[in-house]
Amino acid sequence: MSTGTHSSHAPGDAQIVPLPRVSLQAFCETSDLAQVVQTAAADRRMDKAHVKIQMGGVAAAAEAYRAAPTPNVILIENTQTRDELIAGLDRLAEFCDPGTKVVIIGHINDVLLYRELMRRGISEYIIAPVGPLALVRSLSDLFHTPGSDPVGRTLAFVGAKGGVGASTVCHNVAWAVAKTVGQDAVIVDMDLPFGTAGLDFNQDPPQGIADIVFAPDRVDSGLVDRLLSKCTDHLSLLAAPSTLERPYDVGEDGFDAVLDILRASVPSVVLDVPHVWSAWSRRVLASADQIVIVATPDLASLRNAKNLIDLMKQMRQHDAPPRLVLNMVGVPKRPEIKAADFAKNLETDLIAAIPFEPALFGTASNNGQMIAEISGGSKPAELFVSIAQHVSGRTEARRARRSLLAPIFSKLQRRKA
Repeated sequence: MSTGTHSSHAPGDAQIVPLPRVSLQAFCETSDLAQVVQTAAADRRMDKAHVKIQMGGVAAAAEAYRAAPTPNVILIENTQTRDELIAGLDRLAEFCDPGTKVVIIGHINDVLLYRELMRRGISEYIIAPVGPLALVRSLSDLFHTPGSDPVGRTLAFVGAKGGVGASTVCHNVAWAVAKTVGQDAVIVDMDLPFGTAGLDFNQDPPQGIADIVFAPDRVDSGLVDRLLSKCTDHLSLLAAPSTLERPYDVGEDGFDAVLDILRASVPSVVLDVPHVWSAWSRRVLASADQIVIVATPDLASLRNAKNLIDLMKQMRQHDAPPRLVLNMVGVPKRPEIKAADFAKNLETDLIAAIPFEPALFGTASNNGQMIAEISGGSKPAELFVSIAQHVSGRTEARRARRSLLAPIFSKLQRRKA
């Protein structure tokens, strides 16, 4: 348990590992702690973190997340009694998203309370007063101590066949994850010769993912960070070269190093997987945390999607099956398989059916913009937000969620019994 302040020049400062690209919201009850958090946020090791400070403690936190997604880290100052803190955490637990880390800064030097909070799933309990550097160290340890879960999850988009618009769906969903859900995200364009992510975001980086894939011996977090192109405040791109100057014969584990680094530093790693079947693409899909298959409502897409889903179920027996997005639905005079029948035959969840709107999508593509930037109120824009919420776990009923604070419920129920 941390127990006090540290000098800004304390020994071992350089050993504090910088925080990854995470969102952190602090709920302070005293102006002193608010100032400490503000000073800590300006530390060089917090450069990648997005920090928001507000007043109000645990009650304000519970109210803030009634209708809003929770960040990666919630920092709460508590000046109340033990029972008041537990009751406040009980309310917060109803709205806390899975994977959110909760740090309590308390004014009670109570080892029993500390142990109780640890058993309930609280990530850390720090005794006030705490200095900026000590706070940075504690936050860093949340992500870099042995046994810590990876920060990020990989989400792979792949087309059931060529030309179904999987890359367009992938890029728009990643944009919605960053813009609407508020998670930091990186798009990895894996179509080395023909990738379109750079065009879709009006980016033309001189370097990109090929510099990592073909030089694995020099891959580290610093190199990956330098090669990222910033699209928005919360969205970055690892672009494909999209040239034919060389053959792109990638080994089975060619993308492993970069994905390991990204998962350690970015909450959402969105993979734009091309419609190819090779050792590396099979490996990427098999190891992804989630898979979204994009298809059009025709027989070839149905056959290919079924083959892919069946194989992934076999290879990923303990994971959820791939999810399905139907794209370009409602092309005039084209015979189509009904969306419900398509999903029923695949025995998987259809999370969106995106209508065919060539003028809207063509304008966005030619302008290097996302659909929501062209027409934020359109049906496709709304569907991309819905998909983003699905894949980031933000659509389940709040009261049904099970989070890091879930043990609070069971203990309180046992006490009442």
